[in-house]
Amino acid sequence: MNKNKYVKLIRDLREDNDITQKEIACYLGTSQTMYARYERGANELPIRHLIALCEYYNVSADYLLGFTTKKRRLYK
Repeated sequence: MNKNKYVKLIRDLREDNDITQKEIACYLGTSQTMYARYERGANELPIRHLIALCEYYNVSADYLLGFTTKKRRLYK
């Protein structure tokens, strides 16, 4: 996996949805500082947060991890 791609995707999704780091951090149950570290690639995103972000943005894990360019909605 290209780590830079996953880092860019989580930031782009947040910005495209006009959400602050603080709002996403609150949703994930973590601090804004820790979430910022995920977006910079300084810390790896825990699997529970990966799952939560997929649900929040309604995208597949394959998309969020950069394995596909298709967002593939989880729910129809």
